[in-house]
Amino acid sequence: MSKAVIGIAATLTQAETIVDRLKLAGFFADQVSILMPDVTATTEFGHENETKAPEGTAIGATTGFAIGGVLGWLAGIGALALPGLGAFIAAGPIMAALSGAATGTAIGGLVGGLSGLGIPEYEAKLYEGRLKEGHILIAAHTEDPEMRRRAEEIMKECKAEDVHTVQASKNG
Repeated sequence: MSKAVIGIAATLTQAETIVDRLKLAGFFADQVSILMPDVTATTEFGHENETKAPEGTAIGATTGFAIGGVLGWLAGIGALALPGLGAFIAAGPIMAALSGAATGTAIGGLVGGLSGLGIPEYEAKLYEGRLKEGHILIAAHTEDPEMRRRAEEIMKECKAEDVHTVQASKNG
């Protein structure tokens, strides 16, 4: 039975420490998810008919720099825009769960996407609020109860907040 241990990091450094420790504990890149606001994105594209390729390249390069190192190890890392919430960077199983929300096919945006991972709606709303404040969501997905215990221990040792274990959906 797949479950996910989820916690909130207040800083990128804290998130990197948690991800690095999960990696050292034996988690694979496709078992760890992150979701964080993309503070490098810009919505100031204007209404010009000219190409915006240079700006897009600059945004991608900046985002890549921000998520390099430890977080660059994660599977499927990329940027997405969530209606009404703005730009986010996501990786791991959470990326697939939120892709529908990014394209407008999922009802409920971020809360709906998180609920799709098996997170109860009340917890998804809590996490959405924390993400809006600039915090980073980290999830470790596994069927192994010992690995879940270890993930929870790592998150708590690293002082992650709002650490919970949830029943993961068939997608997560």
